[in-house]
Amino acid sequence: MTARPATTIASLLAATLLAGGCGPTFSEVTIETPIQAKLDVSSFQRVLVAGFITGGTEDVDANLETVRLLRSQLRTKSGVRVIEADILPLQEVAREQSSDTADADVPTEGAEPERIRDDRDLAPYERLFANVDYWKRIGEEYQGPLIVTGTVLFTPHQRAGFVTREEEVFDSAGRRRVIPVRTYQERKGYILRPKFIFIDGRTGATLYTESFREEILYNASQNTPALSSYFELMDRLVPNFLNTLSTQKIRGTRVLLR
Repeated sequence: MTARPATTIASLLAATLLAGGCGPTFSEVTIETPIQAKLDVSSFQRVLVAGFITGGTEDVDANLETVRLLRSQLRTKSGVRVIEADILPLQEVAREQSSDTADADVPTEGAEPERIRDDRDLAPYERLFANVDYWKRIGEEYQGPLIVTGTVLFTPHQRAGFVTREEEVFDSAGRRRVIPVRTYQERKGYILRPKFIFIDGRTGATLYTESFREEILYNASQNTPALSSYFELMDRLVPNFLNTLSTQKIRGTRVLLR
């Protein structure tokens, strides 16, 4: 049932091209697709990127670098005013609050470790984000902005296995071909796992939370600085972060047949 219409269309197209005396022409056009913001921030005039609880490698100060990067991106690519303020040392704040709770003879779920290496170490610190009174006090200090905070794990990673790469070969006549070749390689790199938490500075309540995961691997012989890898991975995440607060446009191309 479907073969006959397809044949008819193909015949008509061929006849049209023959009648015109030339083949079709193609043109590439750029289009922009808007993606609506995930969070309505119209009631906020300002945003405070407060700080992050971070862990993993000590080669990168992920709290400092994440705050700097997000503030810079928000200044240039969002409609909200970014508050310039000292970065909050949230790990110290979390430990102090835990100590105060222990002094008050209130049972706690576990002490915060001095160094955060993985999710297990990070878990006790996350109680801080549920402390509505603390975040309300921070909000009052800056006239009730939208507060951006959360956690960032940036950890070394390595993996060994077969990978496919392209290799040039030439036959006896000198003709070049590119063929896929599978080889066993040891690779190393980093995994970046941020969790962005958006808090209403007027009430201290959490409005929205979103987690991401990105991974990058290099040949074991390649010496890539940790900070370079961090920025490369954050470049992948920043558009999604910005889309939480404002409508973003994704640029693409389409090919038109004339």
